[in-house]
Amino acid sequence: MFERARKIIARAIAPPRRRADGSQVALSKPVRRAIAAAVNTALPALQQRMYQAAKGSRLTAGFGTSTTSADSELISSLANLRNRSRALVRDAAYAKRAKVIVQNNVIGSGIGMQAQVMSTRDTLREDVNDQIEEAWRQWSRAGSCHTGGSLHFADFERALMGQIFEAGEVFVRKHHRAFGDSEIPLALELIEAERIADEFMNPVPPGPAAAGAMVKMGIEVDRYGRPLAYWIRSRHPGELRFIQGETDQIERVPADQIMHLRLVDRWPQTRGEPWLHAVARKLNDMDGYSEAEIVAARGAASYVFTIETPEGDSPLAGQAPESTADGGSEIQKTIEVEPGMGVRLNAGEEWKTHAPTRPNTALDPFMRYMLREVAAGAGTSYESLSRDYSQSNYSSSRLALLDDRDLWKMLQQWFLRNFRTPLHRQWLQAAVLASAIPGIRLEEYAAAPEKFEAVLFKPRGWGWIDPTKEVEAYKEAIKGGLATVSDVIAATGGGQDLEDVLRQRERELKLMDQLGLEFDTSPSVYVKAAAPASAKDSKPKDAQNDPDPDNKDDKDDKQSRTNDPKLRVV
Repeated sequence: MFERARKIIARAIAPPRRRADGSQVALSKPVRRAIAAAVNTALPALQQRMYQAAKGSRLTAGFGTSTTSADSELISSLANLRNRSRALVRDAAYAKRAKVIVQNNVIGSGIGMQAQVMSTRDTLREDVNDQIEEAWRQWSRAGSCHTGGSLHFADFERALMGQIFEAGEVFVRKHHRAFGDSEIPLALELIEAERIADEFMNPVPPGPAAAGAMVKMGIEVDRYGRPLAYWIRSRHPGELRFIQGETDQIERVPADQIMHLRLVDRWPQTRGEPWLHAVARKLNDMDGYSEAEIVAARGAASYVFTIETPEGDSPLAGQAPESTADGGSEIQKTIEVEPGMGVRLNAGEEWKTHAPTRPNTALDPFMRYMLREVAAGAGTSYESLSRDYSQSNYSSSRLALLDDRDLWKMLQQWFLRNFRTPLHRQWLQAAVLASAIPGIRLEEYAAAPEKFEAVLFKPRGWGWIDPTKEVEAYKEAIKGGLATVSDVIAATGGGQDLEDVLRQRERELKLMDQLGLEFDTSPSVYVKAAAPASAKDSKPKDAQNDPDPDNKDDKDDKQSRTNDPKLRVV
């Protein structure tokens, strides 16, 4: 069929034949009919050779098919997405819970830092490392690291992660001056996404700009998408205004002063998208549905009754009319009934009670179904989001937690790459230039800065789900060379490392020894219990009682060798 249609269509589109006088020879009517029939026959068959998801039909009329870039989609939706996401975190319990889960698992109580400066003999320079860590500890106080003086560095990190979840992005401005009593001229300012002038779009930035540069949603980028500057409002657009008619001031901040933290799903993507964008409508619907069920249950909790009377023109026969506010009168149609109270009915009247149908028994399974979808879109497990472990056994809950931890580890590494590592380099440079670390000479740092920038970050770990089995598994992995003690402590130590654990253990053992205390965990106990049996105990019982063990012809020796399954007397 396709070959015949191809030939007919090829004949139709071939160059027209011409007569000797140059005029064209028109196609005959039968040929035109054959071409039309071939096209009508071939097109439906060609349309069937498509992906099912690409076909258009009545059922897919609302299925989007637009071809747009990430920025084109964000520019029309970013403000509404951000505002609705913030509203959900404020008012919807599960949205707030999802934010707390991300903060707790990615940042926890803060990400530790351990300097790893090495000597030429490939050993740690303890003096320099201790000075770097002490300088960092002092700078991490709220009055030194935060321009507002309110957030300790660990709290600052949690706030950053919360903004990344809630608004999809956050901006950190580096101010190169000392705040509080800090010696290091560096402090950080947290800038929420609303302060970026995302309505500012200009194909040509004002003032001198690089060739091909443009402003997209408040960020000035070059032709490759690299940020050149950020156009930032002097205050939040929703901030309180104390001066009537006060206008915003927009400042152009060079890109080297700003750290823009966001997850990029498509490139180019200038701005970040809130993490609840895929489930925001579901969360709002769940919130409205649960509120409607509560209102219905409150109404159903109040029993409603009616009194039916055979007379259609009198709602309650036998009752006298009551006066109204305007001096008229009307028959009272309602009766208030208290507990223990009885009502005398007139002849022909019938009392009917309307039983409540709330709470709805289908509410719980329906909300669990909706919450599973929300958990999938938010990136958490259903058990973690709902705190409901009644629908899973130990194995399935363990698999869910392990799957969650893979995501948290990925986000931890992303946070370290994009924030902590570049910040550590700039902080160390500022500290060395300010002579805040005496052990590092300026000329020594200038010759090899990467040597002093070596650092080990210690994100939070997680405890064991089944300690008995997992501790044994880790011990076997260490014995087999598949893991190290440092790996195990990093995974389970809650931000500690091998050095922290060993030093703490050393202090603990010294204190126990000074107080004369001994426990099952004391080395003097468990090492003695694991020691091999003595040579005397390892001998056969008969050999222990043999007065002449060197005499091979001794009867006791023969008996002992006979009892040994590996020895036989010949």
